[in-house]
Amino acid sequence: MIPIAGTPVLTAAQMRAAENAAIAAGTSVDTLMQAAGAGIADAVRRLAGVNDVLILCGPGNNGGDGYVAAARLHAAGRKVRVAAASEPRSPAAIAARALWTGAVEPLASAAPAAVLVDALFGTGLSRALDAVSSSALNHLVRQANLAIAVDVPSGVSTDDGMVFCDVPTFHITLALGAMKPAHLLQPAAARCGAVRVIPIGVETDSATHVIARPDFPAPPVDAHKFTRGMVAVVRGRMAGAAHLAARAAMHAGAGYVELLGATIPGTPNALVRRRCDAEALADKRIGAVLIGPGLGRDDDARALLDQALATDHPLVIDGDALHLVTPERLRERAAPLILTPHAGEFAALFGAFTGSKLEAARAAAARAGATIVFKGPDTVIAAPDGQAVLAGEASSWLSTAGTGDVLAGAIAAMLAGGQSPLDAAAAGVWLHGEAARRLGPAFIADDLATALTGARA
Repeated sequence: MIPIAGTPVLTAAQMRAAENAAIAAGTSVDTLMQAAGAGIADAVRRLAGVNDVLILCGPGNNGGDGYVAAARLHAAGRKVRVAAASEPRSPAAIAARALWTGAVEPLASAAPAAVLVDALFGTGLSRALDAVSSSALNHLVRQANLAIAVDVPSGVSTDDGMVFCDVPTFHITLALGAMKPAHLLQPAAARCGAVRVIPIGVETDSATHVIARPDFPAPPVDAHKFTRGMVAVVRGRMAGAAHLAARAAMHAGAGYVELLGATIPGTPNALVRRRCDAEALADKRIGAVLIGPGLGRDDDARALLDQALATDHPLVIDGDALHLVTPERLRERAAPLILTPHAGEFAALFGAFTGSKLEAARAAAARAGATIVFKGPDTVIAAPDGQAVLAGEASSWLSTAGTGDVLAGAIAAMLAGGQSPLDAAAAGVWLHGEAARRLGPAFIADDLATALTGARA
């Protein structure tokens, strides 16, 4: 089993293409199925201990993988049973079924087992399970001490993370060959549990990858505050939001952070305060300007945004500012640009979407000529050239006021430090999620901003 961080993410069609390429190069479908089944069996053997195992096999190649795994577990002396709703249909699955010499129980009446393996349906499913199969799967998962899904849980949409029916929650999902969008996009991701990749001998590559811990090197020996990155945060109507973003930029590693606009007591002494005017924004030392947290949406806010857009600095646009621009106007800027919308802000700027959040973010990035950080219970980071990074489920305690401002500040610090927009966005998202994980429950955004220091270390 391979940890998922940094690995490629393939759609169902891309995975089929990768398998077809392997077949064209001389690897048979049966060989791929044997590799998948062996990987599943090895994982189940390690995870199940001495407990009995029930494998649910579907009619296609996912079911074939299950039959291979069952035969291997039986040969290794493990107590294993197989249940199915129908006979296998694909040639490879029929051949795999022949390897299993034990009984095949009807799915609808199968008795529970301590370890349940769902190999009913894999990638490419486009409809709900029938009522009998869905009911049986839910019952058997609830009764199991350990529930394992093969490739994706049966009943989820591989490419957009939607669920077609009542899909139970698994403890572990074994992704065959590569990660799929459903492993990281909600609501399907919440059904997957921990995900690990099972290699099957197929070369995989993709423009989309799972987020990974960035490299956070210490500043070089000759570093000074400006070489580490200078962030200018524009303060709007709600001072607290800009202050949070500025504190986050400082704790994320920026060498110099200034707050442009009137301030209130209680901010760090190291935070520089300046009037927000053309002179301040013209400072050539600025590595990134952040505007939007608590900005407001009135004429004063529009004037501040116009000033920021008129500069040639890299820009991070968040919050209210996303309601005051159009993608076409943003596309006119030559300097690097990162947008950090949540779902409501995304809809206000780009319009409502249906289907894949990943593809919606990609289309928005191309339209605006900007890197998009589409926030939520899952986060999609997409660049104009089609590259994307997926961050799966983060701490649900991030659902508190101000955490988005902290994220924007962290991203601005990375951008000011010289990273590309995509790398800066991914680094900020990773750091934000790691800080939340370390804090545990019931933190506030002020705690989160401070925790960025420890998370980076």
